[in-house]
Parts: sequence; structure tokens; C-alpha cells
Amino acid sequence: MSNQLALQGQSQVVPFSDMERMASAIAKSGLFGIKTPDAALALGLVAVSENRPFASIATDYDIVQGRPALRAQAALSRFQNAGGKIQWITRNDQECTVEGSHPSGGTLRVTWTIERAAAAGLTGKQSWRQYPCALLSARCVAELVRAILPSCLSGQYLVEEVSDFGSTPSTGKFQAVKAALPVEEKVIEGEVVQVVEAPKVEKEDPIEAIYELAEQDKVSEEAILGFLKSKDAITQDVEYLADVKPAILRRLKKSWPQVIQFALGASMEEAA
Repeated sequence: MSNQLALQGQSQVVPFSDMERMASAIAKSGLFGIKTPDAALALGLVAVSENRPFASIATDYDIVQGRPALRAQAALSRFQNAGGKIQWITRNDQECTVEGSHPSGGTLRVTWTIERAAAAGLTGKQSWRQYPCALLSARCVAELVRAILPSCLSGQYLVEEVSDFGSTPSTGKFQAVKAALPVEEKVIEGEVVQVVEAPKVEKEDPIEAIYELAEQDKVSEEAILGFLKSKDAITQDVEYLADVKPAILRRLKKSWPQVIQFALGASMEEAA
């Protein structure tokens, strides 16, 4: 079996051994939220299969709840690079409407309102209470691109979609959730009873932890991003916390006192 993989449409051939070394370096760096070389390699092969550079996993993808997910900015960039056009009709905390078109998919207008998100059981998380506009926008992008030019997504979900997979269902859905839980039978004093196992508690979501700290200490998203950019932890074009790697957010939580000092310093400079 050949130890080389050719990138479709490119003359360059990337040896598999080089991919393994890149995967190991990415995992060891701890900068991109990818914890193991195997995860980095698998995600890199997904990128290569899409005719994209192996290292694009650092800018286009995230690992969310144990599965690869595409960033909303990357999806929109792919759509526009492929000849797609978009226009934001409405974009605020209550409603986001986008109209997009592509020669092969026609024209479509997509609207996501906070009421629609609530009906889908998405708004229970802190991120939806603090940054509804960003999350509504991401939902619009996902639905638009998936309908008009699905090849841009290659069957993947966006980061914001995967982050909501564990959202609490809206009122009235409890019985359906209960029915889905694993059930086992036990004999107690001669009677057979059914015992419903409680769902496992997931580990703390790093972005949720940062949102809670920000609300508690009145620190704006702009100040948090400014702190990260001042430390060269993220690039200057990052606009939302949702686009920051989970590993960086975990380290940010440990450095939260420094974030507060940075935010206070920025406020004093603005006042002056």
C-alpha cells in the first residue's frame, strides 16, 4: 500500500508519514482543542479528502462533543469562494434573515427568530442568552448553505449546531426523553420492577463556563477577545467566542483574573 496520498486536483503528494507527524505536532501543541494524534490525523484526512490542506483543521474545524464540526465562518467562506452570494436582510438579537444564491442552487431566504430557536429547545444554554444574534446567524448560514450548495459542508454540521445537540428539549417533550433512557429490570422482594438509569452528566462546556464568568464579572465578549488577541492566543480576525478553540477557553478560565484586569484597563483607557 502506498505511503503517499495525492491531493485531488493538485500535483503535490503528501506522504502519510508526514501527515502523522503533523497530527502529532497539532495534538501536542494543545492549541486547537484536539487532544490526540489519532483525532488530529482523522480530522486531517477529512480535510485532505475535501481537497483542502491538512493544516486547515486548525482554522476550519473544531472537535465538539467528540465529533468534528465546521466553523460557521469557514462554511460561509467556502460558499462565497464557490461563487455563492449572500445578503443579510435582518440581523439582531430577535431575528436574523439572510438571502443567498448560487447558479447551481437558485435563491433562498432563510429566517431564524429567537422564538423558532426556543421552540426547537435551543435557548436554554447561557450562550443563547448572551449572544443570540451570533447563534441565530450561524443557524441561518447552516440552513442556507446546506440547502443551496451542500457540497460546501460535505455532510458536516456546524460548530454551533453540534454545540446544541445536547440542549434540553422544550416543555412537553419529557416523556419522549424518558422513553429513550436505558431501562433494566430488577427483582426486588419477589417483584420485577423497571429501573430507569439516569443519564450521564457531561463534562463542563468551556464556552459555557466563560459565558457565566463574563456575566458574573460584567466582562464583554469584545474585552475577552481583546485579551486573547493581546496574548496571540487567537488571530485578529476572530469575532466571536464561539470561534475560539475549547482548549484555549479552558486555559482562559484559569487566567480569568488577568482577563478582568485587562477589561478594567481597557475601560479606563476609553474613559480617558
